[in-house]
Amino acid sequence: MDQTAPNQSKSAGGIDDQSWAAIETALVEKHGAGQAERVRRGLQQVRARWRAEDGDAAVLTEFATTHFQSDPVVLEDTANHFEYALEMLDGHAYEMERELARYRELDEGPLRPVDGLLGSYRASAHITEDLFKNKAAFVALLNFPLTTLEQRVTDGKNWSRKRWALARLTGRFEYRLPADLLQHVKTAESAAEDYIDNYNVHMDRLVGSAGSAGFPKGKTLISHWGLRDEIRALYSQGQDGLGRQRLIARIMERIIHQEIPAAAVSSDELDWDPEKNLVSKPGAGQWQAAEREPDRRYQRLLDVYLAYRQADRYFPTMPTHIDRSFSRKREIPEPRLRKLLQEVLTSPTAKQVGQLIEKRLGRKLEPFDLWYAGFKADDSADEATLDALTRKRYPTAKSFDDDLPRILKQLGFSRETATFLADHIVVDPSRGAGHAAGAKRRADQAHLRTRVGPKGMDFKGYNIAVHELGHNVEQVFSMSKIDHTLLEGVPNSGFTEAFAFLFQARDLELLGKAPHDAAETESLRALDRFWKTYEIAGVGLLDTAIWRWLYAHPEATPAELREATVKLAKDLWNRFYAPVFGVRDVVLPAIYSHIIAYGLYTPNYSLGYLITAQVEDHVKGRKLASEMERMCLLGRLAPDVWMDQAVGAPISSAALIAAADEALKKIH
Repeated sequence: MDQTAPNQSKSAGGIDDQSWAAIETALVEKHGAGQAERVRRGLQQVRARWRAEDGDAAVLTEFATTHFQSDPVVLEDTANHFEYALEMLDGHAYEMERELARYRELDEGPLRPVDGLLGSYRASAHITEDLFKNKAAFVALLNFPLTTLEQRVTDGKNWSRKRWALARLTGRFEYRLPADLLQHVKTAESAAEDYIDNYNVHMDRLVGSAGSAGFPKGKTLISHWGLRDEIRALYSQGQDGLGRQRLIARIMERIIHQEIPAAAVSSDELDWDPEKNLVSKPGAGQWQAAEREPDRRYQRLLDVYLAYRQADRYFPTMPTHIDRSFSRKREIPEPRLRKLLQEVLTSPTAKQVGQLIEKRLGRKLEPFDLWYAGFKADDSADEATLDALTRKRYPTAKSFDDDLPRILKQLGFSRETATFLADHIVVDPSRGAGHAAGAKRRADQAHLRTRVGPKGMDFKGYNIAVHELGHNVEQVFSMSKIDHTLLEGVPNSGFTEAFAFLFQARDLELLGKAPHDAAETESLRALDRFWKTYEIAGVGLLDTAIWRWLYAHPEATPAELREATVKLAKDLWNRFYAPVFGVRDVVLPAIYSHIIAYGLYTPNYSLGYLITAQVEDHVKGRKLASEMERMCLLGRLAPDVWMDQAVGAPISSAALIAAADEALKKIH
């Protein structure tokens, strides 16, 4: 494989063809004709990345002569030493980044201006470039082969574990990116994350039509997670919650259109009527228009796009972030994943599930019913009861941490494994909605972040915590127990989402509130998963469409991006959701905060649901805990190779749709 770096001629780094040929001849003479192909390939891989500042022909000759190895024992030792060194470099750098971002991300006191700067610092930004500068990266490229995605998918099923580890080793050095570029991307993402993590709506300051306000005093919801989850929670109140659901949907529309008053963002100083979009001082009764929030939402997205675009010239075969997001990060080409998502969105099952939801609600579907959460057994507790239970059980983040061994044992892990996992996971109180931060070296711990309010962890925070615990368990297994740390992780983020969804679906069971009818619960879970996939699949397609628009309009302003996002959201809705909902021109899928801050992450959620359906189908009659550990220890193989070894089939929408179809026969 020969990937040529930008501005690179055949005389790489100022070294002419004759010199490269002479080095190749000398190495073959030294190591024998049997090494000729390895010599040619290794030099070709080095040549595509060698720059003038790396040295002249004499430096290259000395380097190649010293570091090309043909002894199998020396080669294996070299790979092992790389593996250990990269674990130490990556692990300690990640730990530094996590701790520098501590005050920005954790709810541990006032947020200071300097915390944003410290949290955006990327200690790992220079690692790969420094390894090129001191030529360690060139040692890997000289001795071990680069692989293509096609090779990893087609041939990888027959590779040994060691061969896979070597593929991940050299893959790290396939592209040579400047450290300042990586830092720039991190800074843009951190600024977007700060914006999202601190974007809250004070619900007790809302005023609306009869029955649409009246949220409890002190209730504050983060966008989009808290707003979405409040819509879900209100289904337990039936008609009494309908007005508030409509009001929240209106808030979401105001945020997407950037019509929300700036004074209503993360502030409780004014009352706000989202329907009329007027504000008033509490008790004054004088309503007036207010200055809207500037287009900060779209400026942050634009900044992330512009940061990633600067990397384009370093990837000649994947010249956009879209290409790299699918083919490099996920190792699933965009057309294939788009096809999988569209299979769900256009499935007749979607309309049938929508009709079932209408029947259960006793009314026509409304757009916010994208987040319908009523596929629960009749004896499930309501949100207020669940809030009281979780707040009492988990008054602090530490109390949830202390309960991890019990939770993990209830999920089926042995006492020994549950203790091992709990010892490797730390629970932190999050400023944002929550996330899981895995370790990058065996001796470090994974961190679980979730919101814990002044009164304790409410059910939303608990539900997120159980989701993040699924991530953490995968992270601990695939780092601390895996045979090769070069294979740490899973094929892509969609796979770790699958494990998180498996845990999250069992949240009530872990609270001792599991329904008694296991068969009914399984059917309801299948319908819930299908509807969630149907909802988030559209978000993934919208996210991708927005990035395609950005690449087609590189000089766009935030206002132009806002207008384009609204149009793209309506187009997507009209194509995939209007046939089920019966209304057009809805923008709600654009509310997702991940679209703003996480650079094409959202397709991972629908991918995760597809994988979850296949994994859950596979573990029927087996123990989830032991099967999860086995799957996690497969590590970062190519997605379909991993799936074949994990469940015996490639990624497919069939299991998800089939489970929903079967459930429709049983649930009325």
